[in-house]
Amino acid sequence: MNFAIEAHGLTRSFGSYIAVNNLDLKIPKGCIYGFLGPNGSGKSTTIRLLTGLLTPDAGTISILGLELPREAEILRNRIGYMTQKFSLYGDLTLQENLRFIARIYGLGRSQMKSRILELLDHYELAAHKKQLADTLSGGQKQRLALAAATLHKPELLFLDEPTSAVDPENRRDFWEKLFDLSDAGTTILVSTHYMDEAERCHYLAILETGFKRADGTPAQLMNNMGASVIEILGPRLRQVKRLLMTIDGVRSVAQLGEQLRVLVHKNIPEPIDWLRLKTGNELSSHHLTIVRPSLEDVFVTCTGKDRQLL
Repeated sequence: MNFAIEAHGLTRSFGSYIAVNNLDLKIPKGCIYGFLGPNGSGKSTTIRLLTGLLTPDAGTISILGLELPREAEILRNRIGYMTQKFSLYGDLTLQENLRFIARIYGLGRSQMKSRILELLDHYELAAHKKQLADTLSGGQKQRLALAAATLHKPELLFLDEPTSAVDPENRRDFWEKLFDLSDAGTTILVSTHYMDEAERCHYLAILETGFKRADGTPAQLMNNMGASVIEILGPRLRQVKRLLMTIDGVRSVAQLGEQLRVLVHKNIPEPIDWLRLKTGNELSSHHLTIVRPSLEDVFVTCTGKDRQLL
């Protein structure tokens, strides 16, 4: 398998704070690879290390066959980077912003003109090309930033929480654009804290406090999860939840509308019978069902103080 990114033992500290801790990564070419984790998990720092914007304290990095940080300048025109915060110029028009970025990447006049027209059309921004960037909606700013990041047709695209400031419809449309890019051969590394976005990725790493807690395809992570998932329907859910949380072997309990979602340690062979036994008559009028794990269930089982590595 050909890898766009290979990193071994990647470590970066800021003073006494370890932001990335002995991280290993192998990201295949042409895939969408996700970093899932809360704020402070090391997602942004890792991306900055992989783009050459930060130098690691320890470890090795190979990007598209080039060694970082030694060959960072050679790599510059082969990667694209979209930051979490909108970083283009608000007092320039869309067209002016894209022309400025095109000059940075050394596009010729003819190539610049045709490429900008192509992107404005593809990202549905042609009608706004003379509009100041600061006056755009959140979704339009997002599409402009993606157009700028892909202006030079990079082989590898880094996206740092790109959908954190847009509505669900714009998030869905944005991901359709990412799949178009992936289908054309672009490798994409995207960080997110949205579970539904993480499930769209071909491969995924779950990060917490600088550590990689798990990685694989979303299906692999869910199939190999260290817990059984039980849904409970019935009355007095808040009371039932408080009782379940006291039982050793119950990993977590969350209420979703009119049901509880309970994670039970995987070494318990008959989790429904076990729960009924542990709770006495409390669940006698409740309906219990084993259900398919979600990515959120995976996240709960491999992060936090009671984590179990997958």
